[in-house]
Amino acid sequence: MSLAGETPAPVEAPRSGMQTLRTLWPYMWPKDRPDLRQRVVIAIAVLVAAKVITVLVPYTYKWATDALVHPAAGSAKPADLGLMILVTVPIMLIVANGVGRILLGVFNNLRDALFAKVGQHAVRDLASKTFVHMHGLSLRYHLQRRTGGLQRVIERGTTGVETIVRFTILNTAPTILEFVLAAAVIAYQFDWTYLLVISATVIVYVWFTVKASDWRIRIRKTMNESDQDANSKAIDSLLNFETVKYFGNEKMEAARFDRSMARYEQAAIRIWTSLAWLNIGQAIIFTAGMTICMVMSGAAVMRGEQTIGDFVLINALLMQLSIPLNFIGFVYREIKQALIDIESMFALLDVAPEIVDAPDAKTLVVTGGAIRFEDVTFHYDTARPILKGISFEVPAGKTVAIVGPSGAGKSTISRLLFRFYDISGGAITVDGEDIRGVTQASLRAAIGMVPQDTVLFNDTIAYNIAYGRPGAGEAEVERAAETAQIAGFIASLPDGYRTEVGERGLKLSGGEKQRVAIARTILKAPPILILDEATSALDIHTEREIQAALDRVSADRTTLVIAHRLSTVVNADQILVLDAGRIIERGTHEELLRLNGLYAGMWNRQRVAAEAEQRLREVEESDPDSFIPRLPDALPAA
Repeated sequence: MSLAGETPAPVEAPRSGMQTLRTLWPYMWPKDRPDLRQRVVIAIAVLVAAKVITVLVPYTYKWATDALVHPAAGSAKPADLGLMILVTVPIMLIVANGVGRILLGVFNNLRDALFAKVGQHAVRDLASKTFVHMHGLSLRYHLQRRTGGLQRVIERGTTGVETIVRFTILNTAPTILEFVLAAAVIAYQFDWTYLLVISATVIVYVWFTVKASDWRIRIRKTMNESDQDANSKAIDSLLNFETVKYFGNEKMEAARFDRSMARYEQAAIRIWTSLAWLNIGQAIIFTAGMTICMVMSGAAVMRGEQTIGDFVLINALLMQLSIPLNFIGFVYREIKQALIDIESMFALLDVAPEIVDAPDAKTLVVTGGAIRFEDVTFHYDTARPILKGISFEVPAGKTVAIVGPSGAGKSTISRLLFRFYDISGGAITVDGEDIRGVTQASLRAAIGMVPQDTVLFNDTIAYNIAYGRPGAGEAEVERAAETAQIAGFIASLPDGYRTEVGERGLKLSGGEKQRVAIARTILKAPPILILDEATSALDIHTEREIQAALDRVSADRTTLVIAHRLSTVVNADQILVLDAGRIIERGTHEELLRLNGLYAGMWNRQRVAAEAEQRLREVEESDPDSFIPRLPDALPAA
C-alpha cells in the first residue's frame, strides 16, 4: 500500500560481498585525505615485508638444525677454527631466527598501527553520514521504526567497518600472500607431491570452514534478531517506566523481555555447539595433511634424500601456516557478519528522504509571515483522507485558532506547515511563497513551535532553553526564561540553570517543561508561531499562567493556535472549527457562539466542566481535611 508522498522503492537484490566492499572502499581510500592514502601504501609495504620474513624464518631453523646435526664439517680444519665455526654458525642462525621473529612482530604491529587511523576515519565518516541521514529522513519513517532497533543498526554497522578493515586488509590479504609464498618455497625446496598435499589440505580446510561458518552465520542471524528485539523491548519499556508502574505491569514487561532472551539463549547455545564441531573438523583436516607431509619427509630423511633440517623446515612451514588457517573460520564469519551489518547500514543510507528540497529551492525570506492554505488535501493512507479541501489564511501578525474534536486533523495542519509531510493537493504558502519551493531549513527557521508534549534533552535547563538558538549567551537565555516566567523557579533550584532535567525532562513538572519550551521558542524569536495544544495537558490554574506567557510570546507574531481547551482561544482574531477534515465553522468567539453550532456545543460542555472543577478546588481550599475527592459518574464530552 502506497503512502502519501512516497513512491514505493523498487525491490533490489541484496548487495554481494564485493559490492559492499566496493561501496566501503572510498571510506578506506578517501580522495580528500592523501595522508591516509600514504598510510595505506606504507602499511601494505610493511605487510609484504612481514610475510616475506614469515616464510624465511623457518629456513633459520633448517640451517641451525643441519649445523647442529652435522658438526663434522669443521673437523678437517685446524682445531681452533673448527671449534669456532662449530659454535658460531648454529648460534648465529638461532640469533637470526630470533631477530626474524622480532622483526615479524614489529612489522605486524606497525601495520596495525598504520591502519588504525584509516579504519577509525572510515568508522567516523560513515557513522556521521548515517547520523545526518537519519535526521534527513521523514517523520513517517521514524514513527514506523523503533529507535532501539535503529541504534543497533548504526552500532553494528560502525563495528562492521572496523571488522572489515581489520580482517580483510590486515588478515585475509596477508594470509593469501603468506600461502602463495609458502607454496613457492615448498615447490622450490621439496617436490610437487608436498605442494599437492598441502594445497589439497588447505582447499578442504577452507571448504569445510566456509560451509560450517555459513551454517553458524544463519544461527547468529537468529541470535542477533533476538538480541535486537530484546534491546528494543527493553528501551521501549524503560522509556515508558511510569506507564509500567501506573498499571503494575512489571511482570508482563519482564515476561516480554524474557521471551526475546529465551530465543537469544537457544541461538547462543547452538552457536557454541556449532563452534565445537567446527574446531574439531578443522583440527582433523589440518592434522591429517600435516601428518602426511611429515611422514613423507621422515621417509625421505631415512632414505638420505633430505636432511633433518628439511624435516624441521616442512614442520615449521606448516606450523606457521596453521596460525592464519586457524583464524580462517573466525575471520570468514566476522567478515561475512560485518558485511551483513554494513549492508544494513548501507540499506539505511539508501532510504530516500520522503521530503527533499527542490533543485531550485530558495531561502525563505519572511517579510510579514502571512500563512495561506489553499484547497489543501492530505492523507497518510490513500484509504483514509485526513484533510479535505482546507482553505484559510493567517494574516501577518494575527492569531488564528483551529479547534475541533479529536481526530479532526488539527495537528496534521501544523506538521504540514513544518513540511514534515508533503500535501496531496492544493498549496501552502508563506508570504506568497509555496513552501515546497523553499529550503526546509529556512522554512523551519522561520517557525517556532510549542507542542502539547514537550520532550526535553537529558541535559541542563540552560542547554534546553539555548537549544532554540545554539550559541546564545547566558544573558539571552536568562531573559528568555524571565519572559516565559520560569526564571524564579530556576533560581530556586540548587544548581540553577545547570540543573539536569532527566530523561525526556521527567524531573520537571508538565508546567515547568512547557515554560522551558516557551523560553526556547522565545530565544529562537521566529516570525511565525505554532501553539499545538500547548496547555491541554495542564490543570486550569497552570494553564492560566502558561497562557499569559504564551500571549506575550505571540504578540505581533503570526500565530496559529491548535487548541483543545476553547478558553485559550477566545481572543483569537479568527477561530476555525475543523471536523472530519473540513472547516465547518469560522469566525470570532462571539460569532461562533451566536451560530449555536459545534463550537457553541463544545464551549458549553467545557464551561460546565471548568465550573465544576473550580467548585471542587474552592471546597478543597476551604476545608482540605474534610475534602474527599470523588469522580463524577460521567465526565462531560470534549
